Amino acid sequence: MPTGGSVAARRSRRARAPVRLVGLTLALGAAVLVVVDRPESGAGSAAPRTATAETADGSPTTALPRLLSAPLPPAGPGPSGGDPSGPASGHPAGPSGGGATPGGPGAGAAPGFVAAQDAGPVLRLPGTAPSAGRGTFGYDGRTGPVLGRAGDLRRYRVAVERGSGEEVTAFADAVHTALAGPGSWVDGGRLRLRQVPGSGPYDFTVYLATARTAGRMCAAGGVDIRVGGRPYTSCRAVGRVIINLDRWRTSVPHYVRAEVPLAVYRTYVVNHEVGHELGYRHERCPGAGRPAPVMMQQTLFLRGCVANPWPYRDGRRYAGPRL
Repeated sequence: MPTGGSVAARRSRRARAPVRLVGLTLALGAAVLVVVDRPESGAGSAAPRTATAETADGSPTTALPRLLSAPLPPAGPGPSGGDPSGPASGHPAGPSGGGATPGGPGAGAAPGFVAAQDAGPVLRLPGTAPSAGRGTFGYDGRTGPVLGRAGDLRRYRVAVERGSGEEVTAFADAVHTALAGPGSWVDGGRLRLRQVPGSGPYDFTVYLATARTAGRMCAAGGVDIRVGGRPYTSCRAVGRVIINLDRWRTSVPHYVRAEVPLAVYRTYVVNHEVGHELGYRHERCPGAGRPAPVMMQQTLFLRGCVANPWPYRDGRRYAGPRL
């Protein structure tokens, strides 16, 4: 017959057994939770960027929405006067006639130039652009494809002012979109264009400059781009296509009110200023409700015309009466 001491010992062991079982269960549960919460190797990390570029001031910036579905070739090693571009109603007209659907082919932008899959087109970028940068430029080091099927070859470089907060590769891609068309200057069959690195031989340069720098560069070329005392438009000086960063980021009020996508304005302003470099002068609206000629000063007014970023429509040069 067990003694009182042995009975007490057995009861004590039986009392501790459930405690150990509970502890073991909790430990196993914690282990399971740790395994489930740990992501797979590489999961949850940011995807690598496939098109990086030196920012204007060497510091990280938020990338702009891309304008191309197929960018220029990867960057290789690279180094680091005229007329002003010219308030709008209705959506822009596509190169083949009719009003363009925002983000559609007539808008001159790749399908991705929207803030989200089901969002409307980007009309302007938020925030305020720097009014001044460093006054020096970084160049895109890539060589692009030859645009156009025949004619004289004009080589162009692309540069972005340091301190502007913009990426030179993104700007170069947008310039490429404007000049590649369809509907661009090369559609006439008498001109070819090609982007070249900043260090190579070239015929002209496309600059993206802060308002203050743009005003100074344009003034040096004999062009006053001020509206209300502030540098407002873009311009072309001899061998220089100078795009004002304020307009590049925020378009113009009449485009925004009419819900014309920012991509359309960007395509317009590049084709307008490059048109000056090619020898074309300003034109007038050919009639109310008709597409505005690309050489019309659409930055300032439309005067009854509809926004249009293309110099060619249906394969033919589209122009208005000369000023």
